[in-house]
Amino acid sequence: MSASEWWRGAVIYQVYPRSFFDSNGDGIGDLPGVTARLDHIAGLGADAIWLCPFFVSPQRDFGYDVANYVEIDPIFGTLADFDALLARAHALGLKVLIDQVWSHTSDRHPWFLDSRSSRTAAKADWYVWADPSADGTPPNNWLSVFGGAAWTWEPRRRQYYLHHFLSHQPALNLHNPAVMDALLETGRFWLDRGVDGFRLDAVDFLLHDKSLRSNPAAPTPEIVPAKLFGMQQHVHDMLQPEAMGLLARIRGLMDAYPGTATLGEISSQPGAFERVVACTEGTDRLHMAYTLRPLRSGFDWPTVTRLVRDLAETGTDGWICWSFSNHDVERAVSRWNPARGKAPPDPAFARMLMALQLSLRGSVCLYQGEELGLTEAELSESDLRDPFGIAYWPEFRGRDGSRTPMPWSSAAPHGGFTTATTPWLPVPEAHRALAVDAQEADGSSLMHAFRRFLHWRRGVPALVHGTLRPLDLPAPLVGFVREYEGQRVLAVFNLSDQTVSFEMGSAAAMAGSGFEAKDGCLPPYGVMFAEVAAAEAFAGA
Repeated sequence: MSASEWWRGAVIYQVYPRSFFDSNGDGIGDLPGVTARLDHIAGLGADAIWLCPFFVSPQRDFGYDVANYVEIDPIFGTLADFDALLARAHALGLKVLIDQVWSHTSDRHPWFLDSRSSRTAAKADWYVWADPSADGTPPNNWLSVFGGAAWTWEPRRRQYYLHHFLSHQPALNLHNPAVMDALLETGRFWLDRGVDGFRLDAVDFLLHDKSLRSNPAAPTPEIVPAKLFGMQQHVHDMLQPEAMGLLARIRGLMDAYPGTATLGEISSQPGAFERVVACTEGTDRLHMAYTLRPLRSGFDWPTVTRLVRDLAETGTDGWICWSFSNHDVERAVSRWNPARGKAPPDPAFARMLMALQLSLRGSVCLYQGEELGLTEAELSESDLRDPFGIAYWPEFRGRDGSRTPMPWSSAAPHGGFTTATTPWLPVPEAHRALAVDAQEADGSSLMHAFRRFLHWRRGVPALVHGTLRPLDLPAPLVGFVREYEGQRVLAVFNLSDQTVSFEMGSAAAMAGSGFEAKDGCLPPYGVMFAEVAAAEAFAGA
């Protein structure tokens, strides 16, 4: 692997700047705050950071409604602050990926203000516009991810505009080459400043069916109060094959900046793993992509077994990146907690999740606070800031529970996140005991387990670069063999809260991972790593 392919097997730490660290006491995290805490990320053993949006925005969707792609929103700092962050990250050996939201903009973006002004405006066709149906209703049945119709009426043009998310996020018309030209120029601005790549938001939504055909109903509709979206097969409003041409243009830009990389977000719609491969295979697509499918699935033995087999069946083309938690979903230790509703997550369960994610073939995205075992915050209705959650409370509590601030100091007000009287979201009392300083002082903490495992993993090439072959193991065990240049590593995970016997054969347990299997027994949520002889046919490997 060449140095320019640093992203293969890399561990990318996702930073949600609003909630990372507040440097100026206004209750909102900012870029200088990120810079001040980069040592924590580097110390864990991460290879890169992914910065969520910090661009000028009305903050209707907290930065994912961009009003200017090349200016810093004042709540986060200045361009000089960004340059300082980039320089410090590079000095610590961290690559920097920044979010690029290229499927839509804010309705306050100058492009949209021009486009909505009239049908003859200079940028009239930069967004997706359509005439109403004969009865005045929207042109088709497309639904917004956030609920309701995906169309909003604009009286200036007497047309509807498309929005896949909030009505404040009009969809760009990427069938128009001029729009992609303009987006690539904004990307060039950041690449010229020295960023190491982009995380591309909502890749499956880049293009729509030009004919605006209605979607068919889902064969088994998922009826959830906030998710009418699940009642359709999304074959026309998204998932268009022509989008591969857009990815080729993006890759062409990146190739002009050797050593940079792209990370795409792929939805959980059917065929997710196949789309990851399609979007990342060859040399004219994205470098890597992650799918939201695991974040929308359960964590029982059949589901995890199927996930590992699906990964293996996609072959070795393309490159997947694994995300178990992020800013849009409930935190994994709460979402997958086997004792959900009865008890807090078992610390051993959090360690097992860590080991599994970091052992799968591909790269990894760790969401801030994952290394602390942060649970989903239980917030009151008055605490909510997410428009999605506010609209559907209490049946759906929105995304704020995974976005609460990082706790840095167990004894400080607001966990040391801010000196403000009131942070933008509260720091849960339960998170104080999980604060960075408390875990730093406890050698047996999850944070130290992450640090040990990440540094150990660097020295195990099979776990970073190797192929993956699933094992045929009985419940509750899940396992696979990773192989690279003659090294074969067996990884086995106990998904239950009971001790389970496991026949190791002649496999030799590996030291240094922080996990031990004694006498062929895996403890509750136990993990085992062992080296397997090249000639050994182990449990179906």
